Amino acid sequence: MMWVSIALLSFVTLQRLAELALARRNTKTLLAEGGHEVGAEHYPYLVLLHGCWISGLWLLAVGRPVQIVWLGIFLLLQMARLWVVATMGDRWTTRIVVMPGRPLVSVGPYRFMAHPNYAVVVGEIAALPLAFGLVGYAALFSVLNAIILHVRIKAENAALKDAMILK
Repeated sequence: MMWVSIALLSFVTLQRLAELALARRNTKTLLAEGGHEVGAEHYPYLVLLHGCWISGLWLLAVGRPVQIVWLGIFLLLQMARLWVVATMGDRWTTRIVVMPGRPLVSVGPYRFMAHPNYAVVVGEIAALPLAFGLVGYAALFSVLNAIILHVRIKAENAALKDAMILK
């Protein structure tokens, strides 16, 4: 059953690489349209965290049995991820880019919470390792992710407040 873990990790790896390419394109467009980036100083740590997370899974998870319930939760989170990206459209990026004068997106999952993308990531960071029975790994990266998200959400909310988009 090694092929299952390899297929799942390949999917996640390719997904993340495709998202980075999409984010790079969208960021470039947003900046050209007058947007400005905020929180760039913490961005490398965010990328490092996710790179370590997926790399570690390649080292620890290959060949491990997959727990179907956690796999199901992870797959549901992938649908939520697609919903977030589709809702944001060309405004979706992995960076914080403020577009002065443009209202916040308030449709799709943004009707229900301010940061659905981060909620999905919180779930993924835990669910994928748990699908492989890596409880300690899930806990460690959940804590590290919580730290970086605390910094990121604080920076994002402050930037939106400064741009008078968030009240």
